[in-house]
Amino acid sequence: MYSKPIFDQDCRQCKRLDDFLCEVKQKHPDYHARPVSPFGDSSAQLLIVGLAPGMHGANATGRPFTGDYAGVLLYEALYEFGYSNQVKSESLTDGLALENCRITNAVKCLPPQNKPTNAEINQCNRYLEAELKTLPERAVILALGLVAHQAVLKAYGLKQGGVKFAHNACHILPDGRVLVDSYHSSRYNVQTKRLTKEMFADVFRTIAMQSMKTV
Repeated sequence: MYSKPIFDQDCRQCKRLDDFLCEVKQKHPDYHARPVSPFGDSSAQLLIVGLAPGMHGANATGRPFTGDYAGVLLYEALYEFGYSNQVKSESLTDGLALENCRITNAVKCLPPQNKPTNAEINQCNRYLEAELKTLPERAVILALGLVAHQAVLKAYGLKQGGVKFAHNACHILPDGRVLVDSYHSSRYNVQTKRLTKEMFADVFRTIAMQSMKTV
């Protein structure tokens, strides 16, 4: 058991983020507008790390990648590859459940313009570090985007330049776990075809191959 928590619903350490969430809550009283907790299997072999909650997605619903465009491709892939019981994630009450998979974010609070500062990423990294330590041996970590990739490296105490981000790249971490990179499933990346459905499926095929090696 680890003494450090992987999440704190009442965390208000980043003043800029806390002030912004208060503003959002005033404009959208029905939104979650608080730190968004990890979601999924507590003993998952696959941990997906995103950047931060989206304004009208996780920040509104309280579940990572739920309610906005960024989650469409992700949950389709999770369903296709057997990690989810449903193809869509719409709300906390939609009955969706993940098996052998958990989703978290490098930054747990909605940042203005979807851009957390380095200080905010660093402040929240303690939660990611604690969460990574709860993973089973030789688990696979999927980083969606460069910031998530860098946050994982920081949590491991690794130099940023030593492990370069590249789509569908695999990196063996010091404890034997595997870090797999992917372009983020954002609306921009999908619409510009920087990330296609087939490219994303290839990432999950890579994850499946890595998982087979650990059996």
